[in-house]
Amino acid sequence: MSGALSGLLVADFSRVLAGPYATMLLADLGADVVKVERPGGGDDTRSWGPPHAGGEATYFLAVNRNKRSIALDLRDPADAEVARALATRADVLVENFRPGTMDRLGLGYDKLRAANPGLVYCSITGFGEGEGAELPGYDLIAQAVGGLMSVTGEPDGPGTKAGVALVDVITGLHASLGMLAALRHRDATGQGQRVTVSLLSSLLSAMTNLASGYAAAGVVPSAMGNRHPSIVPYEVFRAADRPIVIAAGNDRQFRALCEALGRGDLAADPRYAANSGRVAHRDELCAELDRALSARSADAWFAALTAAGVPCGPINTMADAFALATELGLNPLVGEGPAAQVANPVGLGRTPAEYRLAPPSLGQDDQWVRELLGD
Repeated sequence: MSGALSGLLVADFSRVLAGPYATMLLADLGADVVKVERPGGGDDTRSWGPPHAGGEATYFLAVNRNKRSIALDLRDPADAEVARALATRADVLVENFRPGTMDRLGLGYDKLRAANPGLVYCSITGFGEGEGAELPGYDLIAQAVGGLMSVTGEPDGPGTKAGVALVDVITGLHASLGMLAALRHRDATGQGQRVTVSLLSSLLSAMTNLASGYAAAGVVPSAMGNRHPSIVPYEVFRAADRPIVIAAGNDRQFRALCEALGRGDLAADPRYAANSGRVAHRDELCAELDRALSARSADAWFAALTAAGVPCGPINTMADAFALATELGLNPLVGEGPAAQVANPVGLGRTPAEYRLAPPSLGQDDQWVRELLGD
């Protein structure tokens, strides 16, 4: 094994998405991840289908490559002892049970660190370990109560969730960052530590400019459909055949857009010369742009505007998106057919991501793990 995290043993007690996504990122970079699953059913996502590929739910396949699986009933004394042996041996432990569950199972941080002082112990919760400990940690709930749905969708419409479990993914990224920071500290001092992340805190951080607008200026944002609250034009327009997105983020790009559309008069109009004016006169300007864009297809405008230096793109399907990434040389897939996986997006010049193991069947590595632990 030659990955950047080669030699690290990760005990993965997490399930569904945030935790498994985080541990897969570590596994791609060389860590040896042992996924602890309940006998009989395993990770909930094993049953979250269709779609399926090779008999497995593609949801499970998405976040569990490069891992080994052991089936343990943590309420069974013998299995719980194997789990404790794994945690004592591990460099990193990741769990996303309800707060207090790991303590009741004899796998809490305070108990484990006595036997394994260098352990990096990552707990992922929905809403923290205080007053929010009993709230269910589902992505949809976090999107709702965390404000994301209030700014997604059309004005005056019902709250709309993002099309993917975005909060889980963001939380997984924060968890992996926290674990790497803790490992860096451990390498310097020999001491592990506890890492805690929550769906709600991760979402509030990820709301960036909208959260800052509220924190610093008391502005409560609302849904604007595909429009941007602070930039115009930065939204969806209608070409002759299908929608196209234009993101002219500065005055220079706006002038280039107007010239490419044959509407240099718009750039010269004092109402639109600066972004603040374009925001104030959004409706009038965007109506003019829609009329100009209706003359050609989305693909034709994509080529012409891109050549002019105007950020834009058609609204692609998933198939179109992978085709574009392939055309651009980004190599978005590894493997073929039912074994195909989305490639790790992080490029490392000396220690690139590796794809050593397919997502495991439930308990397929029981013997390997027990031998590792000397059982």
